[in-house]
Amino acid sequence: MSILVGPETRLVVQGITGREGEFHSRQMRDYGTAVVAGVTPGKGGQTALDGFVPVFDTVAEAVRETGANTSCIFVPAGGAPDAVMEAAAAGIATIFCITEGIPALDMVPVVEVVRRAGARLIGPNCPGATSPGSAKVGIIPGSIHREGRVGVVSRSGTLTYEAVQAMTDAGLGQSTCIGIGGDPIIGTTFLDVLQLFAEDTGTEAIVLIGEIGGAAEETAAAWAAEHLRDIPKVAFIAGRTAPEGKRMGHAGAIISGGAGTAASKVAALEAAGFRVADSPLELPTLLRDAGYRG
Repeated sequence: MSILVGPETRLVVQGITGREGEFHSRQMRDYGTAVVAGVTPGKGGQTALDGFVPVFDTVAEAVRETGANTSCIFVPAGGAPDAVMEAAAAGIATIFCITEGIPALDMVPVVEVVRRAGARLIGPNCPGATSPGSAKVGIIPGSIHREGRVGVVSRSGTLTYEAVQAMTDAGLGQSTCIGIGGDPIIGTTFLDVLQLFAEDTGTEAIVLIGEIGGAAEETAAAWAAEHLRDIPKVAFIAGRTAPEGKRMGHAGAIISGGAGTAASKVAALEAAGFRVADSPLELPTLLRDAGYRG
């Protein structure tokens, strides 16, 4: 099985006629994702991807005409918040916002709009999600995956790729790989994803990749300690040498007032039964040490 994306995914790409949107839409389609529509205001009636995908002016039109249920957003930062809210208002159930550089304050009302609509937002500033052998939405390279039963959740796109490649090389396949995004305000947290993995019969082990800043990893660890006691689980925390008060990479990767340190996250995860790696390359070995055989 899989979570968030799979055979049932019918994808509309907002910004499909832009350079990034067009390129990654091809990659998603070639992987096997059902890309059923694109949206670019003012270009309704045109087609994309060599004439195979209709383009609409609004998401509502795309949903009505194609039954789209998932959106992937490649809209510049200035328009991305409106694009997310448009997708939610149109009845899209799962929204991936790839766009980076959106001001955190702009996302505060967006997250609430999505919640009230009963939709789920992943991102912004996220790489998307892949259910190997089934579907991928976003920018994660399809070639690094192998079908299997390890669920992967990460704040970092690049570290996701490194960890997944290491697992694939070690013969450990993945059920679903999700990048939740590294911004301070995001729509889906580590805790949300762990809860989805816990309900997925196709996920038998978990890899969590976090980084300094915030308390999302500690919150997820506290829940895992109670609800994921018997599942092999490993983690990696980036930013162990980062100085306090200096942002490192992602907008959310900042230690403030002593909170959000790598040490506090590692301690919380280890207390919850995670084996914590010193490098993403160690994750496959730690999974096997935790009893997972793949």
